[in-house]
Amino acid sequence: MQIGMPKISHITALALAGLVVAGCSGMNTQQQRALSGGAIGAAGGAAIGALTGSTLTGALVGSVIGTGGGLLYHETQRNK
Repeated sequence: MQIGMPKISHITALALAGLVVAGCSGMNTQQQRALSGGAIGAAGGAAIGALTGSTLTGALVGSVIGTGGGLLYHETQRNK
């Protein structure tokens, strides 16, 4: 590996992160809360999954639960 040359995976990750950020600019509050909940849930699920041996499964389950939590939070805030 050459010094100063980033790996292709790092370039790909940066490009995907840029696309995700650009795609989030026109979302309403409900969509933002669902996305935030899903991202937080996926991170937490991946962390727990890494401890139990299945990172991907943990991330998938966490994202589903987090998205549901984000939508539930939105509904409770809207009904206040």
